[in-house]
Amino acid sequence: MLEKGSMYIDFELVNTKLEKVKLSSLIGQKIVLVFYPGAFTSVCEKELCSFRDMMAKFNNLNAKVFGISVDSPFANKAFAEKNRLNFELLSDFGGIVSRKYGGVHENFVGIENYTVSKRAVYVIDEEGKIIYSWVSDDPGKEPPYNEVEEVIAK
Repeated sequence: MLEKGSMYIDFELVNTKLEKVKLSSLIGQKIVLVFYPGAFTSVCEKELCSFRDMMAKFNNLNAKVFGISVDSPFANKAFAEKNRLNFELLSDFGGIVSRKYGGVHENFVGIENYTVSKRAVYVIDEEGKIIYSWVSDDPGKEPPYNEVEEVIAK
């Protein structure tokens, strides 16, 4: 897990339009990375819809939000459309970026070789420093949304 105070680790992932998104090209504004276990699951849906509902505040504070999961860009696209998500979802198929940030759940729900991202939230400042990190080993636990909002507002 990356800790508060460390520098971001760069990555390039594909969004729902199959476009590459490189984290280093976004440095200069606050960035919120929201890692979630899987599209179309109840807790993930509630979490990402909560972030959707906070987007006006994030936009006013020049913060960019990305949801990241090991799901394919096609599943992420359907999930985003169903829930009218107003921020990009990125596909970390294989979990390489998830492993570098918050980690993964191996053999999730008892299924061999089924790996998903741990639920995690990172806020990166304009210089690329992590100013907030939260990771849960419990996939059913939602992040403390108020803490994320407070960090973005500073």
